[in-house]
Amino acid sequence: MYVLFEGIDTCGKSTQIELVAQKYPEIIITHEPGGTPFGKQAREILLTNALASKRAELLLFLADRAEHYQEVIKPNQDKLILSDRGFISGLGYALANGDFDFDELVHLNRFALEGHFPDKIILFLTDMPTLTYRTSQKSLDGIERRGLEYLLEVQEHMKQSILKLGIPHLFVDATDEIQNIHDTILEYLKL
Repeated sequence: MYVLFEGIDTCGKSTQIELVAQKYPEIIITHEPGGTPFGKQAREILLTNALASKRAELLLFLADRAEHYQEVIKPNQDKLILSDRGFISGLGYALANGDFDFDELVHLNRFALEGHFPDKIILFLTDMPTLTYRTSQKSLDGIERRGLEYLLEVQEHMKQSILKLGIPHLFVDATDEIQNIHDTILEYLKL
């Protein structure tokens, strides 16, 4: 089973993946971008916000997604794979950047993923006060420096994309206690 943990920065998805991995070390843990050698290079470019073209940014994400699917997801389809981000983030950021059509983005992502969308998606939903506090506790990367309103717009695009696609999902209140979130996720994944 291929499961995406989705959400904007500081929402707690990485913490929850670590908690699940501690209990179930046999699970495959990966992330996008950066889950492959190529992905590490792509991530560096993306986080420095070095690209002037939003289309170039989108295509770099798609190249990373195709490589990640080929190298990590496809060979491990018989195992439980938890990915810290995936194509829902790709849709959310592209739509927030504007000038992109939802159906066209879905088509491009379907191509990058060889027609295989994830089996389940867990989306962590945060709010402005929590996002403000958590981002104040760290140094911001190029994407985070676009602003908190931008990040919340990305989050809304992620949510709407999941609903439009009809992929089985769980929406998590990222402002809840860590243990409550963890218990909810374990129940949803039936672990």
